[in-house]
Amino acid sequence: MAPYDDDSSEGENNDFTETNVLLGYASSDANGEEISRLGGRPDWLDPSKPPSSALARCKVCKDLLVLLLQLNAELPNNFPGHERRLYVFTCRRKTCRRKDGSTRALRGVRVSPNAPAPTTDPKPAKPTPPAAPDAASQGIGESLFGVKTAPGARVNPFSSSSTATAAKPANPFVSSSSSGANPFAPKSPPPADPKPAPEPTPTPTITADTLPATFAATLSLNNPQSPPAPAPAPEPWPSPDLQPAPFPVRWLSDAEYETLDPESTKLPANVVVAPMEIDSGPGSGSAGGKEDKDVFESHMDAVFQAFADRVGQNAEQCLRYEFAGAPLLYSKVDGVGRMLYAGSGGEEKVKVAKGMPRCGNCGGGRVFEVQLTPQAIEEVEGEEEGMEGMDWGTVIVGVCERDCQERGVGAGEAGYVEEWAGVQWEELSVKR
Repeated sequence: MAPYDDDSSEGENNDFTETNVLLGYASSDANGEEISRLGGRPDWLDPSKPPSSALARCKVCKDLLVLLLQLNAELPNNFPGHERRLYVFTCRRKTCRRKDGSTRALRGVRVSPNAPAPTTDPKPAKPTPPAAPDAASQGIGESLFGVKTAPGARVNPFSSSSTATAAKPANPFVSSSSSGANPFAPKSPPPADPKPAPEPTPTPTITADTLPATFAATLSLNNPQSPPAPAPAPEPWPSPDLQPAPFPVRWLSDAEYETLDPESTKLPANVVVAPMEIDSGPGSGSAGGKEDKDVFESHMDAVFQAFADRVGQNAEQCLRYEFAGAPLLYSKVDGVGRMLYAGSGGEEKVKVAKGMPRCGNCGGGRVFEVQLTPQAIEEVEGEEEGMEGMDWGTVIVGVCERDCQERGVGAGEAGYVEEWAGVQWEELSVKR
């Protein structure tokens, strides 16, 4: 990984820049971590009340998915009093790969009864590191991955040492009743004897029984008063021996902010922004082999090249985390890339909330939170010999910017909402 030193005022570290992206690294040693990991089986916020297993079924084959990522995603500054976890599931069947619905994401949240309303701005400004950080401040590595921040390390921009805010006191200058008279109001003369008002004519009560049959039927159709149908009962989870085999556990016990060498992030001048398909079949005039490879790489998608260069500087990273930040796209020409990419005039920009589908639970906007990198595949499939593994380039997770709760779930109870998982698959680069 790129060299990192919190004191960058001396030596060669002046050549490196630090970003807002938190990188997660996997290890077989938990080092005290209990939640954030790759693989294994999910740990729910309330083990006695898991979500419906229907939320973790492949939309292609209808089989249960296996856990790919479980992340402690608490953000005390944005959502104080919210216990949050993210889950990413994927299908192990080869026939389901590269198909929509074979990878799904869930957000688990349990809101304290005393939790204040979330902040209106989902993305906090990047703070200026203080000269002497508060010793009580919690590092983002500790907040998300359970990592203790070393002395002098960056302060978590999302955490807060304070808990839920106190309730707003009542206004002592506002009377709670309207019976008190104004002692400074002018006195009015006594009212004259009013004339007795005529008795109102009683209005006949109109019911569906007194209406003509056809009108009553029409009224019933246009204004139904029947109570809403209850939500379907959650689908139970089968016993572990009837579920697909899980991936091996790799703990996300190490995290640090991304540091980059600015020189290595510059794209080569000969890289263009459009992919090129190469046909080396009969009559194509191509010699194949190394020549095809060189031609393809010279016409590589610039967004992919930027992805490879940036991830390559910290090659062992398994995930990239930046709530309400910008994901690092693997390509701009697939469905996810076309949805999120906005580049013009040579500038590479990413739409975040506007490009992702809106929250299906509350209708609010979505923001980027975390993405997996190809190193995660190596971590969970490295021990599976002779298996053609997953072939995605990145999995991007977008979440509700309001951190909404599942409908029908009360304060202090755990709920689960499906979030957006955008999968960018490896390019089938050369047509044979």
